[in-house]
Amino acid sequence: MYENYYGLNARPFLLSPDPKFFFASNHHQRALSYLQYGLDQGEGFIVITGPIGTGKTTIARNLLSNLGDESIVAAQLVTTKLDPHELLELIAAEFQLDVVSKSKAEILQVIEKFLISLHKQGKRALLLVDEAQNLPAETVEELRMLSNFQLNNKPLIQSFLLGQEELKGIIQAPNMEQFRQRIIASAHLKPLSCEEVQSYIRHRLAQAGYQNEELFSENAYQLIFEKTLGVPRKINIFVDRLLLFGFLEELSVIDSKAINEVAEEMDIELTGSINARQQSGATEATQLVVNSSENVESMREVLREVEDILENSIKQKIKLSRYVDKLLKQKNIELATKNSEVSDS
Repeated sequence: MYENYYGLNARPFLLSPDPKFFFASNHHQRALSYLQYGLDQGEGFIVITGPIGTGKTTIARNLLSNLGDESIVAAQLVTTKLDPHELLELIAAEFQLDVVSKSKAEILQVIEKFLISLHKQGKRALLLVDEAQNLPAETVEELRMLSNFQLNNKPLIQSFLLGQEELKGIIQAPNMEQFRQRIIASAHLKPLSCEEVQSYIRHRLAQAGYQNEELFSENAYQLIFEKTLGVPRKINIFVDRLLLFGFLEELSVIDSKAINEVAEEMDIELTGSINARQQSGATEATQLVVNSSENVESMREVLREVEDILENSIKQKIKLSRYVDKLLKQKNIELATKNSEVSDS
């Protein structure tokens, strides 16, 4: 797509977590330091929380990719609402243990035997539980029970929990006192500041091989910060679309005009306003029944909202059509050049 146009060797703003593009803001570096400290301690729980899209999974991937310690056997879980038995089955599967058709007690025995075998080899297990806010309290408690597996007073497995802010509520419940006592460090991620947004974008572009002059205008970073609220995932979505827009429009510098135009197209993606509109529409639909005197105006408002959504969709389709046309033209030029070279030879 836009990589060749901007001299990039990769797309720098993909949503998939990639340790290569890890950016260490103050909060992210602190969280990573806590994880590394926990590894050095070899015991207890580390808890990392933060809003959606602030980079918790990226931190976990960065940690795993830079372990550099063959004595640690790591597994990462991306959970849903698992009961304790299902959690143990998933842990066993990640460590490639055969527990098919086994009871909970039997699964625990298989896991303990595996952990003891690692210990005899001078190794230990590390479990990273992503999206941990989805775990019921009794399943979090099961993780605590796993930490009781010890040999010669040394824990055989260590767990890191990464989750959204709801995880705090689970851990702070009165019946989770024993779990809280085993937490040796915790950190809460926050969105990036305006200055960090600028450094984040420049860092990712540099990692993708960008070496040209400044790609964004002077006030662009402040505007991107305002549109994305400093959330890394939203920044990735927005800047990726900005680069595509710049390629289609053949822009060498992306300025406030381009940013505002793309932001308008992506309003639904960036602000979640589609959900607000749907909820508003649902509320209005209810009001049509409850208060018939407002029927006409409510219906007009719903239709205006639908019209806005359709207009945005049409704009995006036009952009895609222009993009395809550009690719076809480029392909035709390449074919014509090749045919010319063949005829000359």
